[in-house]
Amino acid sequence: MQIPAVLLLLGLLTIPSKSQNSPAGQQSSRTATANVLLSPFSLATALSGLSLGAGERTEDVISRALFYDLLNKAEVHNTYKDLLASVTGPEKSLKSASRIIVEKRLRVKSTFHSQLEKSYRMRLRALSGNTQLDLQEINNWVRQQTRGRILRFMKDMPTDVSILLAGAAYFKGTWKTKFDTKRTVLKDFHLDEDRTVQVSMMSDPKAILRYGFDSELNCKIAQLPLTEGVSAMFFLPTKVTQNMTLIEESLTSEFVHDVDRELKTVHAVLSLPKLKLNYEEALGNTVKETRLQSLFTSPDFTKISAKPIKLSHVQHKAILELSEDGEKSTPNPGVNAARLTFPIEYHVDRPFLLVLRDDTTGTLLFIGKILDPRSV
Repeated sequence: MQIPAVLLLLGLLTIPSKSQNSPAGQQSSRTATANVLLSPFSLATALSGLSLGAGERTEDVISRALFYDLLNKAEVHNTYKDLLASVTGPEKSLKSASRIIVEKRLRVKSTFHSQLEKSYRMRLRALSGNTQLDLQEINNWVRQQTRGRILRFMKDMPTDVSILLAGAAYFKGTWKTKFDTKRTVLKDFHLDEDRTVQVSMMSDPKAILRYGFDSELNCKIAQLPLTEGVSAMFFLPTKVTQNMTLIEESLTSEFVHDVDRELKTVHAVLSLPKLKLNYEEALGNTVKETRLQSLFTSPDFTKISAKPIKLSHVQHKAILELSEDGEKSTPNPGVNAARLTFPIEYHVDRPFLLVLRDDTTGTLLFIGKILDPRSV
């Protein structure tokens, strides 16, 4: 099914770099120089499910934040049902888990339960009040939903939970064209202008990829196909820098869709680092700085419960692995690359941004800011 593009503009949940430099963000366990890996899809699934329980005022806030306001309400949830089936089927490599968790002994309306399960295949979870048992149950549920790929979702159970949104995602990519493991060697990766480290770098001197240059963002863009209709898009600044805010703020699915239409297929001398990224973070402070702030203060969730409740926590974990593994040893012979005198040099040897996208629907599965590929 073709998903309306406007449904998939998840830019508000891209990279929380701004908040990490704010007083609220400084409470995070991460620093502004750490890698960031988010799954906009898993986070937006939980948030979109939450909108089923919102009154008109709060529903409008969520709809505007997720750019749903141009669609009628029935279309949003019916479309999401089809989207979930398309992107997270049993045969897919993407393992995603989204859940709404509410405070103990909350009396939840049966209509919300049934609508949530019908459109999002999601069961609401009410806490028991036993911190250790609740933590164990949530971790076990995420482990089950991700087929054992995410063993621990949360280290500690947060206190004073009213509504907790949980989003987890795991993906191990398989390239359409595999990398030769014999060509993987340690090479320099420039952390900044002064520091260089050695990382395992995959390479292909005869790669065929889609390429473009964005003069406004001052970055080189390369797109490589993975199996299952997923592609990886690399945004590589022309200069070594850890400040990629301008690019980060552009990464909505609408922008990525526009970039995709402009890229040209070319021959390239390619090198990029092997990746095994593991990112776990409480994103409540980050989300509070978006247009969703009112969900934490005075929301209307009367379709969930007669008792006043509010969003209190947003917990997220994402794991991404990209190695040499691929489907074939050589590119599809039907691929026509632009005729160039010399192949393009594309070496991912400095901080970069990475987007994994479902090409059929335009869904942004992962967005990553990789400052040091050695970090796990």
